[in-house]
Amino acid sequence: MTNLNELLVWFDDKEKVLVSLSGGVDSALVAYAAKAKLNKNAIAITADYKTLSSEELDSAKNIAKEIGITHKIIEYSELDNQNFVKNDNKRCFYCRDELSHKLIEFASTLDIDVIVDGTQNDDMGDYRPGIDALHGNGIRSPLLETHFTKNMVRSTAKSIGLSIHDKPSNSCLASRIPWGQRVTAEKLTRIEMGEKIIKQKTGLTQVRVRDINGNASIEVESDKINLLSKDSNKSEIFSKLKMIGFSKVEINPKGYSPGKFNLIYEN
Repeated sequence: MTNLNELLVWFDDKEKVLVSLSGGVDSALVAYAAKAKLNKNAIAITADYKTLSSEELDSAKNIAKEIGITHKIIEYSELDNQNFVKNDNKRCFYCRDELSHKLIEFASTLDIDVIVDGTQNDDMGDYRPGIDALHGNGIRSPLLETHFTKNMVRSTAKSIGLSIHDKPSNSCLASRIPWGQRVTAEKLTRIEMGEKIIKQKTGLTQVRVRDINGNASIEVESDKINLLSKDSNKSEIFSKLKMIGFSKVEINPKGYSPGKFNLIYEN
C-alpha cells in the first residue's frame, strides 16, 4: 500500500471532516485526501488570527481552490488573548488551545465531529506545546497517525501535482519574537513587512526577521547568506527595515534554523 493510499484509508470510516488548512504543504495534503474520499463532506477552514501572514492566508485560499475543497475562513485576534501576548514558553499552547475551541465551535454548526490538521512525524522532534493543545482538545492528525515524515509529505504532494509540494515551511509571525517579549500589532506588522522586503529584493523564499527588543535579526538559509550580503542588497534592505521601525538591523551569520527561540529560552 502506498503512502497516499494509507492516508486515504484513514478517512474510510469518516462521514464528515473539517480540515484545518494553514497554507502549508502538510495540511494541503490532508485536505486533498479528505476531498478525494469525502468530496463535499470535507470542508477546509483557515483561521485568520492576525499573527498569520497575508502570504500564508493567500496560500491557503489558493491551494483550496486548486484542490477544489470548500474553504471557510474565520477571523479573530490572538492579540485579545492576554495569555498569548505575554509570550511565555506556553505561547503556542495558548494559540492552539484557542484555535481548537474556535474550530470545534465552527464544526458543531455543520454537525461535524472530526477535525483534522497537518501535524506529521517530524513535528514531534521540537518543543511543540501547541500540538499538545490540539490533541488534548480532540483534534486528529492523519499524517502523524499514518507515520508521514516531511519528506514523505513533499514527495506524495509532488506525485499528485500539488503546486506547493516544495513550499518552505512557515510559522506564525509571533514566532519571530523571543519568549518574554510581548507580542504587539506593531511588532507583527514590521516583521511581516520586513520579510516581504527581503523576499522581493532577493527572490529568497525562506526568510525570517526576528524582532529582538526592536532590533531586526535577519535569517536565511546559510548557503543563501551571500545573496543577502551583497553591498547593493544589504544597503537597501537595511535602510528599508529601519524605515519601517527597526532600530538596528543585522544578518545572522549562522543562518536560519527552526525553533531558534526555543533554544534561547532554554539557555
